[in-house]
Amino acid sequence: MNTLAHPTMTPARSAEGPIVPGDLDRFTYADRPTPPAPRWEGAESDLSRVGRKTTSSRGRGLHGQLVQQLGQMIVSGDLGADRPLVPEEIGQRFEVSRTVVRESLRVLEAKGLVSARPNVGTRVRPVGDWNLLDPDIIEWRAFGPQRDEQRRELFELRWAIDPLAARLAAGHGREDVQQRLGELVEIMGHAAAQADLSTYTRADAELHALILQLAGNRMLEHLSGIVSCALQVSGGPAISCERPSEASVGLHARLVDALGAGDGTAGEAAMRALLTVHPEIEPSVPAPREH
Repeated sequence: MNTLAHPTMTPARSAEGPIVPGDLDRFTYADRPTPPAPRWEGAESDLSRVGRKTTSSRGRGLHGQLVQQLGQMIVSGDLGADRPLVPEEIGQRFEVSRTVVRESLRVLEAKGLVSARPNVGTRVRPVGDWNLLDPDIIEWRAFGPQRDEQRRELFELRWAIDPLAARLAAGHGREDVQQRLGELVEIMGHAAAQADLSTYTRADAELHALILQLAGNRMLEHLSGIVSCALQVSGGPAISCERPSEASVGLHARLVDALGAGDGTAGEAAMRALLTVHPEIEPSVPAPREH
């Protein structure tokens, strides 16, 4: 019996990488009321690297497609735990070279999805060994059979870190960053009026990534790519493209104002209120679950 369920490679689902500050300037939308927002100038700063700490394999030709295909098959359960992956068979099934197969398996091994051992070969690892904070795995779970569980877990993670980040980011003293946050709120407001969910989500992702960066905690900063990914998969095509709410835009504005005023308590409160009305996340506050 063959170890692979799919005889041919299918194109990977189109997805954008994590949002970085200024990235939104490359995406236009109709009737923009203000000139293009300024991009970060000069040498690459910490801010320009927000959201880049990922192991994403998107946009790398056959190698990236094979990683996506095999990763989706593993996460969906099509290739169960301890399933052997024979490189020669993979190459034949997906019509790619041994080099492509070898590099793809290395990427999957780095994500904790497979393990390669002498005299044993490459096998699928159990879910407990996966790097569940890897943006690719987050996406594969969010658009697969584990969709509901993944989105609940993402929401609970955001509930834990976003309010803290808002409190720590208050009074950061960076006028350029505060200006950018204000611009992003304006973009979100315009996108909401135009029912432009794509632009709204991009601006939202950049805003939250900046707040995590401004918190001054490198461990929180490391999670900025995960939060950006959470916002994008939550607002993706797996759910209906409902119009972003005015309440959400207003709470974002309140959040940005609190950060500029150095009011950490108000910033945290605004973030908690925001998480309960966010249009792409089920409006429920996490509560203890019975086990």
